[in-house]
Amino acid sequence: MVVTKLLELTPVPADMQLIAEYLDAIWMEKGLSDNTQESYRRDLAQFALWLNQQGQQLISADLALIQEYLNVRLQKKLSSRTSARFLSCVRGFYRYLLRENRISENPVALVDNPKLSRPLPKSLSETDVEALLAAPDLSDPIGLRDRTMLEVLYACGLRVTELVELTMPQINLRQNVVRVMGKGSKERLIPMGEEAAVWLVRYLREARPVLLNNMPDEVVFPSARAQPMTRQTFWYRIKHWAMVAGIKKELSPHTLRHAFATHLLNHGADLRVVQLLLGHSDLSTTQIYTHVAKLRMKQQHAQHHPRG
Repeated sequence: MVVTKLLELTPVPADMQLIAEYLDAIWMEKGLSDNTQESYRRDLAQFALWLNQQGQQLISADLALIQEYLNVRLQKKLSSRTSARFLSCVRGFYRYLLRENRISENPVALVDNPKLSRPLPKSLSETDVEALLAAPDLSDPIGLRDRTMLEVLYACGLRVTELVELTMPQINLRQNVVRVMGKGSKERLIPMGEEAAVWLVRYLREARPVLLNNMPDEVVFPSARAQPMTRQTFWYRIKHWAMVAGIKKELSPHTLRHAFATHLLNHGADLRVVQLLLGHSDLSTTQIYTHVAKLRMKQQHAQHHPRG
């Protein structure tokens, strides 16, 4: 039986209550972002729906049921990475129930994670980035806003969510730094560089008052309707300007963040400094960019060395 879409049905109240209690508990313990909590809620709710269709509930699930559900996901050709995320979520959920003495054993304890191939992050060359930054129409307030957002995104390596949620108190133009609250409510200060600061000053003077219709608001980059911008809206804007710039490479919401990290390493930045700028809690997460930088160096060697 296929996994029923969350929008079509709702798990039984007892399961919804358990999910809510678990999310409240991990929010208190780990301070997970809203996006992560919503992913956990969706994964657990879909699992609960499937269990309900088998006449079971979350608290009564055993190893056989979980393995059967994983097989259902496999038949739907969901990626191993998606399944790994689900297993991580459900492991934590049943550890919580075990700790709270709601169950006597963790049914996921013996389930192995699927093997993951770690893909290299999608990035852009420095030439591509320059073309993308130059694409917006600066005669239009929205174009100037988009140019400034792209400049700040590339200069600071922000996550898209961090960019669209920026407020005026987070920006210090005297020191040219941005204060960001990242994943797990971890704060970091990021230098934005002179170029991004120049664009930001121009945008704040010329375009932002027009977009806000001179109404007071703390959001730095409002939408055309003077509302906070969504991640989806800004991602649509990036794809639009990439098309204008003639960039045919496949992009992702993190493309400029990846370019930020890769270009820093290409120019000799220390890996731990890049880790701090990106807000990674684990250096191993940042190390994947060294592979991108090494690949770039090999390409440059092959292209420019007489014996390449």
